[in-house]
Amino acid sequence: MARPAGKVETNAEQAPTAARRGIQSIEVGFRILDVIRKAGHPLPLKEIADACELTVPNVHYYLVSFQKVGVVQQHADTGHYGLGPYALRLGLAALEQFDVFTTARPIMAEVAAITGHTVFLGVWGNKGPTIVYRVEGARSRPLLELRVGSVLPLLSSALGRNFLAHLPEASTRELLEQEMASSGLDGHGAAGKSYTQRDVQAIRDEVLTHHLSRCRDALLPHFTSLSAPIFDMLGEMKAAITLMGPVGAIDDDLQSDTARLLSEKARSISATAGWVEPQAR
Repeated sequence: MARPAGKVETNAEQAPTAARRGIQSIEVGFRILDVIRKAGHPLPLKEIADACELTVPNVHYYLVSFQKVGVVQQHADTGHYGLGPYALRLGLAALEQFDVFTTARPIMAEVAAITGHTVFLGVWGNKGPTIVYRVEGARSRPLLELRVGSVLPLLSSALGRNFLAHLPEASTRELLEQEMASSGLDGHGAAGKSYTQRDVQAIRDEVLTHHLSRCRDALLPHFTSLSAPIFDMLGEMKAAITLMGPVGAIDDDLQSDTARLLSEKARSISATAGWVEPQAR
């Protein structure tokens, strides 16, 4: 007899359950891979099982499958398990495909909507810290001085200070020397402020301590800005999101809710790039 139209058979009814089991299996498998990744070196089977709170036979079942596709490899001399060549290829592919601009845009729009102020994305360009995208908030005042493509100073911008603290000194040395040579003479810094090596080190220390940079009444009079770094999976700074607005309209205390919001959003972009936040000691 023909089945009635629309009749759902037992196998179809079981499909959602099977799908859930499949997804759960993937999650378990990645728990195993994450244990190996975090260890930083090959591990014996029992140690992996203990860390995952799974039985040795169950973990072995997963590892056999992972070996077949090259995500895991077993070292012949010790029998320990480490990440395989396909895991490396996956990581490299993720690096190539990560687009900080695409990832940051909706997050920047969210920050601008919450704070009401201008948010811009900056990268390290050929001439230094460069704005590549900008979002206006409801309370923003047009900032004609900060267009897309504008190159900002190292010492008197929050974006610049972020790169100054996080990039290798060799990358920033030439621009830093130029700014220090001209500071106090042509208007670099607040009221032509002169910067000493001690000032530069203090800026670096503050940024690295708080994981944020701040600059007030420097780049633009009566404006303040906070900038949070964006890292890639290797822990290298690739960009930053910066919030800017009038002094008094933005709480630029480095422990403020605004600062925490900006830092949290930058960390979420970094996490998308594969960055893993170092554990606090």
